[in-house]
Amino acid sequence: MLSSARKLKGKQRTLGDRLLSDGLVDEAQLRQALERQKKTGEFLGETLVGLGFVQVSKIGTYLEAVTGFPFVDLSSKNLDLVEARKIKEATARANCCIPFDTQNGATMVAMADPLNLTSVDEVKIELGTTIVPYLAFASDVEECINRVFSVSHKAQSVISEIAPIANLEEISTEALLGLAEDAPIVRLVNSIVDGALSQEASDIHIEPNENNVRVRYRIDGLLHEQMTLPSLHLAATVSRLKIMSNLDIAERRRPQDGRFSVKSPAGREYDVRMSLMPTIYGEKVVMRLLEKVGHLGSLDRLGFFPDQRKMFDKMLARPHGIILVTGPTGSGKSTTLFAALQKINTPSINISTVEDPVEYRIAGVNQVQVNPKIGVTFAGGLRTLVRQDPDVILVGEIRDTETAEIAVQAALTGHLVLSTLHTNDAPGALVRLQNMGIEPFLISSSVLGVVGQRLLRSVCPSCRNIDLISPDLARSLGLPPEEAAHFSAARGKGCSRCSGRGMKGRTAAYEIMPMTDSVRELVLARSSGVQIMEKAREEGMATMRESGLRKVKELTVAPEEMIRVLSEEDSW
Repeated sequence: MLSSARKLKGKQRTLGDRLLSDGLVDEAQLRQALERQKKTGEFLGETLVGLGFVQVSKIGTYLEAVTGFPFVDLSSKNLDLVEARKIKEATARANCCIPFDTQNGATMVAMADPLNLTSVDEVKIELGTTIVPYLAFASDVEECINRVFSVSHKAQSVISEIAPIANLEEISTEALLGLAEDAPIVRLVNSIVDGALSQEASDIHIEPNENNVRVRYRIDGLLHEQMTLPSLHLAATVSRLKIMSNLDIAERRRPQDGRFSVKSPAGREYDVRMSLMPTIYGEKVVMRLLEKVGHLGSLDRLGFFPDQRKMFDKMLARPHGIILVTGPTGSGKSTTLFAALQKINTPSINISTVEDPVEYRIAGVNQVQVNPKIGVTFAGGLRTLVRQDPDVILVGEIRDTETAEIAVQAALTGHLVLSTLHTNDAPGALVRLQNMGIEPFLISSSVLGVVGQRLLRSVCPSCRNIDLISPDLARSLGLPPEEAAHFSAARGKGCSRCSGRGMKGRTAAYEIMPMTDSVRELVLARSSGVQIMEKAREEGMATMRESGLRKVKELTVAPEEMIRVLSEEDSW
């Protein structure tokens, strides 16, 4: 007997044919959706909506026709939390389903795969009632589950059970240890971490204030407040995290760094890097969430335009030299470099890395973790890698002159070296190397090119709305008056898929500067970053700001987002 997934997959071809014949998609869009579907495993209808090719409101009737189940657009519904919480979270996640209504004694249940009879029976038994399965997009169901069983809801249910600590100085270490291992505080901390993982946050901030403790998640680059805790519960919360990280719970006056591992509700494993810092109101905690086995996207999906991708591929094809990726912290430099490694990673070459921290684990790549406490630095690790017969070396970051010198020598002796620098733009990287003491003739001989980048939040495809923007806003984008007077752009209205933010996911704005003969001459003459930028633009380089504007025109980025990230000061 065919599995439910295979049954639905067979019907998806009919869905594609119907949409094609009715003119809702063209052949190129359908082909692109099918290619993406192979990589993501999503159903075709959800893939088409996610790519912005079809609106949810138009595809529902087609999905009902090919599956035989009624379709519900959860992104447009105000979910009844009482109704939704009739099911256990574990059951909802295991079967990707959520109750959303009751009619005539039957419970309406939105399911990502209503053809899975085992799931239907399990939900029916748990609810103890007749159910009516509805087809819904898996991403919508998962978002509703995250919202229904949110961190704030879980936290509020256990806060009253936690013993408050009025005077931290008077409590013994043994008593604090016992409190940190109590079930309520364990559930509270787990709910905070699980909530961040479910919402695909990159960081968790636990911040003590005068009257309470604020918990925020960094999602798509911006912080969003999730909940507040009573100040009297801060010590127990922080102590629990210290125990998980094998830190000294009695030390509260000095910064501490630790780490622990967790599994997300979906079963994926994460490393959590924790930093504690004393403040006037108590210890502040920041946790960075890193997936142990990163799901790296290909270079095709990072945001390169075709002409930029062609230049980058040309650099990667070179047997030796340095490729630098620049930008501030959190601009996606590591993601770009590791996507590049994925492209060139074959059994015929030896790839080694030295990183701090190891953010992505890639099969077939030899990865070294920097550990200054035992003397393993970037420079020391790189010096060892050079003796390991590598073809390609990735250095997580060039932080000092010694590391830069070894990287240059490795490039000059037949190795392809990939690394990052913290500079505002691509030309600035060449000036930065000079400031670190690297001779211009070595830079011009070893560097193949520099990539500058920034991350921009993408407009949510589910609630995207295209409309004219004000001439003043259009002029702020750098558009000429005649174009600014009637310029249309995309914005997200806010829906359940994007948690009301109007943005979902991120894309990168790049500038790629190859080391041409003209740029090489400027480096040898110790020219400024401004002069190098002017020459690169003369030779056709698009700046990050120009790339960002192109994404606004292509309706993938909102104009306000482009202005927020790429101000006029970033453009020469």
